[in-house]
Amino acid sequence: MDRTRPLTLLLAGALAAGGLVALTPLAQAADTELARNGGFESGLDGWSCTAGSGAVVPTPVRSGTKALQATPAGSDNAKCSQTVTVKPNSTYALSGWVRGSYVYLGASGTGTSDVSTWTQSAPDWQRLATTFTTGASTTSVTIFTHGWYGTGAYQADDLSLLGPGGDPVQTPATPTGLAAGSATSSSVTLTWPAVAGATSYKVYRDGVLVATVSGTSYTATGLAASTSYSFQVSAANSAGESARSTAVTATTTSGGGGNPGGSLPAHALVGYLHASFANGSGYTRMADVPDSWDVVNLAFGEPTSVTSGDIRFSLCPATECPNAESPAEFKAAIKAKQAAGKKVLISIGGQNGQVQLSTTAARDTFVSSVSKIIDEYGLDGLDIDFEGHSLSLQTGDTDFRSPTSPVIVNLISAVRTLKAKYGAKFVLTMAPETFFVQLGYQYYGSGPWGGQDPRAGAYLPVIHALRDDLTLLHVQDYNSGSIMGLDNQYHSMGGADFHIAMTDMLLTGFPVAGNTDRVFPALRPDQVAIGLPASTQAGNGHTSPAEVNKALNCLTRKTDCGGYQTHGTWPGLRGLMTWSINWDRYNQWEFSRNFDAYAWS
Repeated sequence: MDRTRPLTLLLAGALAAGGLVALTPLAQAADTELARNGGFESGLDGWSCTAGSGAVVPTPVRSGTKALQATPAGSDNAKCSQTVTVKPNSTYALSGWVRGSYVYLGASGTGTSDVSTWTQSAPDWQRLATTFTTGASTTSVTIFTHGWYGTGAYQADDLSLLGPGGDPVQTPATPTGLAAGSATSSSVTLTWPAVAGATSYKVYRDGVLVATVSGTSYTATGLAASTSYSFQVSAANSAGESARSTAVTATTTSGGGGNPGGSLPAHALVGYLHASFANGSGYTRMADVPDSWDVVNLAFGEPTSVTSGDIRFSLCPATECPNAESPAEFKAAIKAKQAAGKKVLISIGGQNGQVQLSTTAARDTFVSSVSKIIDEYGLDGLDIDFEGHSLSLQTGDTDFRSPTSPVIVNLISAVRTLKAKYGAKFVLTMAPETFFVQLGYQYYGSGPWGGQDPRAGAYLPVIHALRDDLTLLHVQDYNSGSIMGLDNQYHSMGGADFHIAMTDMLLTGFPVAGNTDRVFPALRPDQVAIGLPASTQAGNGHTSPAEVNKALNCLTRKTDCGGYQTHGTWPGLRGLMTWSINWDRYNQWEFSRNFDAYAWS
């Protein structure tokens, strides 16, 4: 969150280095053509293209009557792929003909070294080719072609994979022994024995597919308290999906859905108070914050250096804020707010407060220094507002469920320590930007081939690991580039549509980087608030009160949804967050007055 001017995130990638691989020799006569419909004469049969980017066209073609044409759009590179059955420890020749700029051909999942070859410019048909050898246990590979971000459409034709054919794959048997473990008020853990030949398992809740996983366990989260659910699981591979298992029923415990951090109103208003600095909005004293605000986040606690973990907070000096109260008055006002049922938190980070807990020493210093701030001011908890380069994923850290990057692992550990120290009433909120959360639907970290921004989706492992301790997640739906929603369309900030699409992703869950084996589970509605700027001066993407109300109507009542169809209706949506209380005061309290006037039911 910017204390001086809006910061617009640019969702752009850097071109990976590469070059053309020399043409491969002809495959042996005994080799088999394994690519299905490589000439696209049967349309897209056998092929899957991201975000609906691919189509079959009658011209230009290299041979036959049809060819593939795929068009990158925004941050989608128009990847079209096919999974092929192969034999272990065998050599394969991959080739194809392409037209266009920055067109790639490659294979992944080889079990050895994945391969990719490309051409920078092919105004007419150009042949790409490469070879690879499968690993000792590899029975399938994925061949693909794609373009590059910001470039025009490309064409591909006569794609070929030559080599020893794999043994026919049989649909796996139906899983048996599905069992539900102990339930909490919001989650149930499922386990089942492995099925021979299965490469993934599909989990169904009350007859609806909710996850695809590679292992033999799954934890269903975001469930309602004291509610019974029916679960089934099926086994799948490239040949198809088995029948569903016998259903098991599990009932969550009571507990109201787990409201970490104590009581909040059913619909709460969260705001940031410029407590340590002044800007064009002016200084607002704690005692002058209206009762409309249920959670007040003190902006900001900042580190002594990026990697120290040593967080400091001080009130705005009189030279900068002539009307600032004394420390004693500030602390007394906090107690008065708390006596009225309000929560006051220290927010760590902001645009200028880069925090990288890259060592365990920095982690421990973070815990001790944040504790000191909480204790000194008698605060209710912590808001994590890490921005910029605070969080990023190291190369090879590809699964949000088990992160390995030190800055991620140490932050999770630090917050858990603080939670354990202060107990069940500890309030934990987070205010990530869309780049670090919803962009993870398309991109996660540097990606399987590198070249992507390692910060993409980097908040997801933190949110996931701490979801049972999380009071509120209020993603900043502002200062953002266009983001792809679950409808595979791009949505831009400033209107109801953006807030509807971004919030639907959090309340529905989504596959990370398109991988259906790695689904980020839905959060509970009471854990989610929508983050907006309070005025046009507060940040890019200001949304008028009328559009804010449309977004709330759609998400809580399924009315005023416009063209986006949500995946559910959530009357328990917690509320709104804004940057900031100061800017709302500057704007004659338009944001908070609209919240107070909104009819939630």
